[in-house]
Amino acid sequence: MSNAGISLVTGAAGFMGSHVVEYLAKKGVRVRATSRPRNDTSFFDRLGVEFVPADLMQPSSLECLFEGGVDRIFHLGAICNFSTPYEKLYPTNVLGVDRLTDLAIRKNVKCFIHVTSTSVYGYDQGQPFSENSPRQPMDDYARSKRDGEDIVFEKISRGFRGIIVRPCTVYGPRCNDGAGKVFSRPSKIKAIPGSGQQRLSNIRAEDVAAAVDFLSERDDTLGQVYNLADDSHPTVSEALKLAAATFGTSIPSLRLPLGLVRIVARIEGALCRFNGRIPELEFDAAKYLSADYIVDNTKVKQTGFQFQYPDFETSMHQLGDLYRQQK
Repeated sequence: MSNAGISLVTGAAGFMGSHVVEYLAKKGVRVRATSRPRNDTSFFDRLGVEFVPADLMQPSSLECLFEGGVDRIFHLGAICNFSTPYEKLYPTNVLGVDRLTDLAIRKNVKCFIHVTSTSVYGYDQGQPFSENSPRQPMDDYARSKRDGEDIVFEKISRGFRGIIVRPCTVYGPRCNDGAGKVFSRPSKIKAIPGSGQQRLSNIRAEDVAAAVDFLSERDDTLGQVYNLADDSHPTVSEALKLAAATFGTSIPSLRLPLGLVRIVARIEGALCRFNGRIPELEFDAAKYLSADYIVDNTKVKQTGFQFQYPDFETSMHQLGDLYRQQK
């Protein structure tokens, strides 16, 4: 698939969006970055990337994103936390998808890559989540991502050139939201939830960026769904201890029963809502710790995509080196 024109990245000022912008810019792709209006555009300026402000909740602001012709859209614009109620997620995570895909159809965009989340599968189903696993969202965030997917699925059924990509827990440089933040920077978590033997799936942000670009360049990926997860499945205990060692914080040794973890998360959530912040461990995110959370990455690997960071431990060592260099 030829993509010589503009590649539009929504949510470009966010964690994952910024990595997609950075990856494409370093490849020499003509990138147009967009997010809500902001004063500081220095990140995009340093990369030589055009920044055009827009708001998914304001339809009149979206038309200008397509000036000059857009070949690909990497849609990462979303509210990404477990603390925002559905009624506040809906205008961006669902209605925003509908507006942007309608415009993509009108403007003859060659490929629309919709980046969603493995949270749409819900809690552990007794085996690794594959792309064919039933979607059973168990919280407002996951429900909003499922409903956004359904809009894309319906349009794909009518010939829309879309791809749905479901990353699991994403971590890496610049991560300040989502569950991946505890593996991306110094954390205040002092205890291991439950037994600590629950296994996790994670993926580096740089691999998300490389994967969505790779998938967008193939004709046989159109209309498909792809999970994104690395090859390793560390336990909660292993991952938290490794993160503490990586960022030089105290290594957690205490274990808190999951019931108590949820109580603490609920209390912290109430305090953070009062202060307008997102808690370190969100209540709905804590529910995912009751069992293994393993995501099958077979399908994306069958396309020929190769991960730069397939092993969580090796990746964390590299992330620690990067963190120390920047201090």
